[in-house]
Amino acid sequence: GTLAERLRRGETLDGFGHPLYPDRDPRAALVLDLLPKSKELTFARKLAESVESVLGEKPNLDFALEAVEAALDLPHGSALTLFAIGRTIGWIAHAIEQYAQDAIIRPRAKYVGPKPT
Repeated sequence: GTLAERLRRGETLDGFGHPLYPDRDPRAALVLDLLPKSKELTFARKLAESVESVLGEKPNLDFALEAVEAALDLPHGSALTLFAIGRTIGWIAHAIEQYAQDAIIRPRAKYVGPKPT
């Protein structure tokens, strides 16, 4: 079907697989489980099953947020907005934790900024 045609053309499928979660993205699984039953959710689950059977990749958070947008009939672009809100909340939580511990949370990460002048 359409999925196989896209893959034959060499197109990629965004929304599946994640380098930090090779088995499955637990965030996506939770979000999809929390959605109310709807024809959009049914479609999303069938699409995810098809992609997994063809590529062996499970849906990631991006896919789940697009399913939220569709299932809840949110305005176009809401998935990206929800992602940005979640990311911002995470950054704020990291900053609060770092201030409380007076230490960098991820010391192995290398933050590169502009060189002092």
